[in-house]
Amino acid sequence: MYVKKFEDLNKSDIPIAGGKGANLGELTQAGIPVPPGFVVTAQTYEKFMVETGINDQVLSILDKIDINDTKALQAASEEIKAIINETPIPEDMVLIITEAYNQLCQRCDEDDVEVAIRSSATAEDLPEASFAGQQDTYLYVSGNDSVLEYLRKCWASLFEARAIFYREENNFEHSKVLIAVVVQKMANADKAGVMFTVNPSTGEDIALIEGSWGLGEAVVSGDVTPDNYQVAKKDNDIINVAVSDKKVMYVNDENETSVKVDVPEDMRNERVLSDEELIELTEMGKKVQNHYGEPMDTEWAFEKGELFLLQARPITTLGDAVEDAGEVSSETGDVLVRGLGASPGMASGNVKIILDIAELDKIEDGDIMVTTMTTPDMVPAMKRSSGIVTDEGGVTCHASIISRELGIPCVVGTGDATTVLEENTSVTIDGKKGLVFEGLSEITKEEVQVTGSVEAAPIITVTEVKANVSMPEAAAKAAATGADGVGLLRTEHLMLTAGVHPGKFIADGREDELIDTIAENVMIVADEFYPKPVWYRTLDAPTDEFITLEGGENEPIEHNPMLGWRGIRRELDQPEILKCEFKAIKKLHEKGYTNIGIMVPLSQSPEELKQAKALCSEIGLEPHKDVEFGMMVEIPAAALTIEDYIAVGIDFVSLGTNDLTQYTLAVDRNNEYVAKHYSEEHPAVMKLIEMTIKKCVEAGVKCSICGQAGSVPRIVEKLVGFGITSVSSNTDAIAEVRKTVARAEQKIILDAARQRLE
Repeated sequence: MYVKKFEDLNKSDIPIAGGKGANLGELTQAGIPVPPGFVVTAQTYEKFMVETGINDQVLSILDKIDINDTKALQAASEEIKAIINETPIPEDMVLIITEAYNQLCQRCDEDDVEVAIRSSATAEDLPEASFAGQQDTYLYVSGNDSVLEYLRKCWASLFEARAIFYREENNFEHSKVLIAVVVQKMANADKAGVMFTVNPSTGEDIALIEGSWGLGEAVVSGDVTPDNYQVAKKDNDIINVAVSDKKVMYVNDENETSVKVDVPEDMRNERVLSDEELIELTEMGKKVQNHYGEPMDTEWAFEKGELFLLQARPITTLGDAVEDAGEVSSETGDVLVRGLGASPGMASGNVKIILDIAELDKIEDGDIMVTTMTTPDMVPAMKRSSGIVTDEGGVTCHASIISRELGIPCVVGTGDATTVLEENTSVTIDGKKGLVFEGLSEITKEEVQVTGSVEAAPIITVTEVKANVSMPEAAAKAAATGADGVGLLRTEHLMLTAGVHPGKFIADGREDELIDTIAENVMIVADEFYPKPVWYRTLDAPTDEFITLEGGENEPIEHNPMLGWRGIRRELDQPEILKCEFKAIKKLHEKGYTNIGIMVPLSQSPEELKQAKALCSEIGLEPHKDVEFGMMVEIPAAALTIEDYIAVGIDFVSLGTNDLTQYTLAVDRNNEYVAKHYSEEHPAVMKLIEMTIKKCVEAGVKCSICGQAGSVPRIVEKLVGFGITSVSSNTDAIAEVRKTVARAEQKIILDAARQRLE
């Protein structure tokens, strides 16, 4: 059979239809919206090569080439492609292919329907192989003669230099790799891009979506740095929106071809996808992943508001994605450029700037390739590199995909690496955080020894279960539990460890030392959990704790320090200390630790929150834009007026139930005479908690708990019922809390189901 309609294919038909064709058939049969089309089978290509007598001629040329000789490889490729393009297609094939195209025209109710003609190699899209960008695609093709012309060009593209090199390197026999060709109605996209159903670099269970204006070719090729979106699949929470400057797009021009044009000025920095479209895409991604039973790499397009899926294939690089390739020593130099972390790991080497394919020969083993964007022809040189840096592209572009497959670090979308970095200078790149540092650095691989018997529970919950961390030394153990982040990182212990009052640092002119002390300790925790969130609570030490530090002799004597000069009220009286904390977080943010959030403690008035945010902006760290900014709810006044705080602007709140309980019940939790009256389950305390959670849920503000109540199963069940976003508990309680959360969520689902049946 020379052709097969999508409706007649499924994922088992790779030997007939290649990876793309088989998956388009599978998607069509699964009811996913896919533009209609057909596949010219791999057997048609094979018969063409054999019956016309050119197969032996091509294999003879391949036998003689040295794939590491770039010029010889290119010459052989051009010779083979010319042979195929100049050989007429047998008449019986022409008749059947033409008839299939005419039927597609009738189905679409168009005389000469515009189609995309896409290659689909039979070894493509296998779990152990990735042929990204190796064969060609032709867009806006119409008419019988053009379809036949570009069909032959697709066949010839099986012998592009990059494809020959890849097959040789991966031990695919040239004679065993056939090529099918997809002929599919064009989706004339207003916006398009790529969606991974998990993070391809980290394996994190999110939908990672990249999109730009016009056709998806701009995203896949890396011609544009697309918008980057991350959506939590478990609840469709949009957790990251990064809008890029999208300079170019591909559109259909007057000659019915695809052309690259400048994006109109008013659209360049406009967000491509709305929240509603992101959720629609995420839901489709979940449906596709559930259908295939594994994480998928998909291409999508919106045409006049209607969503189409153009391709789906298994993600081929997750086996390598979960392992961290080490860390950089503390002697790393300044950050030279920033971009997107596209392939995790660390690498050091000499910069080689590639602005033309003719320059590839200057890449030697261990160099850092720096280019505007990689192309499939660059794969041989990429393999010699220790790392890749590009000006353009997102985490789904060619450079990203190939780097992940090769297992080398990659930073994309820097904007200006080819002009900022200098030829033959030494740099170190962090492919996880998207940073390029000055100088060479020793890359170390550290094994974390976790004491005790804590194990990560293989339980998936919608409500996140996080860890409370007091000391950097405890971060590794907390992270090993599989916690979803840190809901409370206490600052006080960082200060107490230094043994010096923060005010003394400043009084002695050692502000930088204080900033470094905070930054270095917070970095240990942020590193262990990256990219999971770490919520840093600013200083909340009562005067009786600070009085013992060097320089603490001037601390006031308070009759009840728990009700005294502490938390944000003290820090606003001593703003230089608070600004040092903000400067430390800014320093970490500039190093790529974008997973740190700031929360202020013990606030009784929204005005305090406003003043804290103003101080943060003053040092150049913008709340909500550069860093998530939230607050503790430990005072009844804060709980009772939470809507006023929401109006001022907060990204999250965390219920500090230890203090909230003592302030609600007038019980000093450090006083043994009244300890028996202390209870987080008192109705008044629970009402304040419920009120806070429900107001936050209503406003779309994340809400957590970090007090002792977060480790009590019967309270956790109630919190889940109220709609809390996350529960942060002590490390030793995380496994049990996760089980409790899972049971509570299941009970809610079961109760809802029973009510529907009644």
